[in-house]
Amino acid sequence: MGTRIVPAKEIKMIKPALVASLLVLTCVMTAFTEDDAFLGKWDITATTPSGPHAYWLELKQENGALTGYFLNRGGSVLKLPQVAIDNGELTFSPISAPNRPKPVFKAKVSGHKLLGSATVGSNTFTWVGVRPPRWGNYDANTPHKFGKAVELFDGRTLDNWTVENKDKPSNWSVVDGAMVNAPPANNLVSVQRFKDFKVHAEYKLAQDSNSGLYLRGRYELQILDDYGKPADIHSHMSIYSRVKPLVNASLPPGEWQTVDAVIVGNRVTAVLNGKTVQDNSIIDGITGGALDADEGEPGPIMLQGDHSKVWFRKVTVTPIIQ
Repeated sequence: MGTRIVPAKEIKMIKPALVASLLVLTCVMTAFTEDDAFLGKWDITATTPSGPHAYWLELKQENGALTGYFLNRGGSVLKLPQVAIDNGELTFSPISAPNRPKPVFKAKVSGHKLLGSATVGSNTFTWVGVRPPRWGNYDANTPHKFGKAVELFDGRTLDNWTVENKDKPSNWSVVDGAMVNAPPANNLVSVQRFKDFKVHAEYKLAQDSNSGLYLRGRYELQILDDYGKPADIHSHMSIYSRVKPLVNASLPPGEWQTVDAVIVGNRVTAVLNGKTVQDNSIIDGITGGALDADEGEPGPIMLQGDHSKVWFRKVTVTPIIQ
């Protein structure tokens, strides 16, 4: 079969259609590229009248649609009911409490940052999002070389601790060799900061009590009276709202419990009362109540005291040096 020579008339007809197709393809690719710059995880620091606050955001394309997951300072990571990107601007509204004004967050990509503002009722504040660290292949279970253990509680004083809210009373005291709160109390924050480490804590809970052990002040290992209940993402020794424990290893309220946890990079292994509850689990991002969103930096141990009654008789941190 011979080669067909396309007449000039047909070529003239093909060219406009080809050009139109290329223009459509270019527009689609441009739109995808613009949207793609927003996708992924963002550690957010907001500047508010009451000081800096930490938020967290993740944007994904799921089944061809833009979806978002947001940590609105406290509580759990929740799916955004409204999220859109239009003309290079991101807009989203997290779930708001009943009878509260709906927050509206807006942002644009600038370089490697997300620069935004938020309006809640008549209040507006600015915020900046940055990418989380590019975590390496960390493993909390490999053999580590440890430094000298740091005892954060000497059994007598609160000298190694400060509080989260400096303008509020501590409401913690030492009773019978244990740190105990009178809720609602301040959250205790260790004076010393740590990067990768092993932490050993001994504590007990009143019935139905709720507390938390924050690693680097950013990642909460939930402390909860949930003896005998099924494990979920809010259970005792969950990475709060992110990773549920492998088993429920809780003891009844009033009994002393022991946790040993190792955090390396974005991985954590935790053993509660002799049972492994987190096994080299991936930490996806900060949890509710985080002190800051500076994930690549060392941070303190924080003990939650604002909810209900808890006693700590030992908190020991042993830094990992290799």
